[in-house]
Amino acid sequence: MLREIRTLTASEVETLVDWAAGEGWNPGIDDAGLFRAADPEGFIGAFVAGEMVAGISAVAYGAGFGFIGLYICRPGNRGQGHGKAVWDAGMTRLGGRIIGLDGMAEQRAKYQRMGFVPAYETVRYSGRPDGLIRGADIRPATPESYAAIQAYDRQCFPAPRRVFLEGWLRAPRMALIASDRTGIAGYGVARRCRDGFKIGPLFADGTEVALGLLAELAESVEGETLHVDVPASNGGLIAALESAGMRPGFTTTRMYKGGTPDNVAAKVFGITTLELG
Repeated sequence: MLREIRTLTASEVETLVDWAAGEGWNPGIDDAGLFRAADPEGFIGAFVAGEMVAGISAVAYGAGFGFIGLYICRPGNRGQGHGKAVWDAGMTRLGGRIIGLDGMAEQRAKYQRMGFVPAYETVRYSGRPDGLIRGADIRPATPESYAAIQAYDRQCFPAPRRVFLEGWLRAPRMALIASDRTGIAGYGVARRCRDGFKIGPLFADGTEVALGLLAELAESVEGETLHVDVPASNGGLIAALESAGMRPGFTTTRMYKGGTPDNVAAKVFGITTLELG
């Protein structure tokens, strides 16, 4: 059996994201193009007789950080080494960097054997929140605010990601900024997914700011189910979400290999995506 490992085309990245939808991961409607814009060379597939049988994203955010995601082998092709082949290619591509991933519970031990160290648990909360208090100084993000958002994002994410954010902040996504006397105090983005809307990122200086942003985003997609992947350490936000009627679903573990990133984890109230960090 001849196996080809190569970078995915734009349409093949769309196929890989569709596979993720089939696995129940509920990606965004137009995620594929924005994911690929972050690192066009960072999506790798295994092909047999011209057909993709496995894929992975190994997105490099500069020379210091990378993220593994979208690690999927088609069910009928599992157990034949295709998954390991794309895994090895992705890890080789990100060599020399701190590497992050969000692992499902059943895969955690395997990733630990590969040298990944758990950092925190993430819980997906879903539902239609009721009774959240809207923020006092929240406004839509505009191109004029992107540079300030980029600077704030770098406090919360392990590396700069200018190209990714320039697409992620634009319509049809809804991006909101919270401000205080010193500048940006947080921001959040809502995007339409196969089911409802996901909130991510949700970065803020504190729980009250995060809840205000969430309330405003919920209002902007009135009637839709919301999903947000919350670090389990954010007990205040979790208590408020549960009081508002949102319910926990599956959990993942954020894990790193090669070191610990320098972002301020306390400001992360909702991760951006499970696929790209």
